[in-house]
Amino acid sequence: MNIRSLTRGDGVVIGAAVLLFIASFLDNYSLDGVPDSFELPNLWESGPVLLSVVLAGLFGAVFIVIARGLPQAPKIAGIDLGHFGIAFTVFAAWSALGNIFDPAGGADNFGSGSGSSSTDAGTGLILALIATLIMAAAAIATPLVPALKAALVGAPRPAAPQPYGAQPPGGYGYPGAGAQAPFGASQPQPGQPGAPFGGGQPQPQPQQAQAAPQPPAGDFSPFWFAVPVARPLFAEDGSQSTIAELAPGTWYLAVEQRGANLVAQTQDGRRGVLQDTTGIQRG
Repeated sequence: MNIRSLTRGDGVVIGAAVLLFIASFLDNYSLDGVPDSFELPNLWESGPVLLSVVLAGLFGAVFIVIARGLPQAPKIAGIDLGHFGIAFTVFAAWSALGNIFDPAGGADNFGSGSGSSSTDAGTGLILALIATLIMAAAAIATPLVPALKAALVGAPRPAAPQPYGAQPPGGYGYPGAGAQAPFGASQPQPGQPGAPFGGGQPQPQPQQAQAAPQPPAGDFSPFWFAVPVARPLFAEDGSQSTIAELAPGTWYLAVEQRGANLVAQTQDGRRGVLQDTTGIQRG
């Protein structure tokens, strides 16, 4: 699971889930005229609130995070797990709103005595409503609002981009530092054989000519880049078949430019066309 695939909207969902979990240990309702020593039940001690508000909201947040963090979201009965998560959060918010209007629940069936009329929503139920409303709003708005679609954890800036075809020191997918001198090689010091008289800079020695790597045709130079959100990589033959999905937080190598599109190379060496290049982070 790649946590760098999470968006800011997912961060709001996670924060709301934490608030909901804390609220579940607070009072479900409050009663007028009871002594302070009287212990009122929390949200875990009410079956309807526990199932329809607390667990529904927490499960919804977990489904959303899992669907976003995996390379390919799992499906249940042909429906994306993330869509299930959104539905759960909306249901939790709806249920919390109903319990706010009627915190006594089934106790109303025993009559309109003073016990039911003096029952108000407790601190835990109020916080649960706020948490589920925030959670549902973030889950729905994340695919629609660009600010929420941005990556929650940005990709680290590279020290220096590697030339095309070079293997980064930290493994493929992260641009490392520049090339280093061969092991054991050092500049001659003054007084040593090969050093110029007086400690000046050594003069270049004749070397056998070596073939330098040819740059790509045109003005394009390969560069590292990271995408702000997950984006598909299409086949180079011009079809709309997806060969891979680029995940935020990972550096990829752009090896060619075709109009407004980029030809990118994945970690396993596959090449494809990135059609949506808006907001990419260059290394």
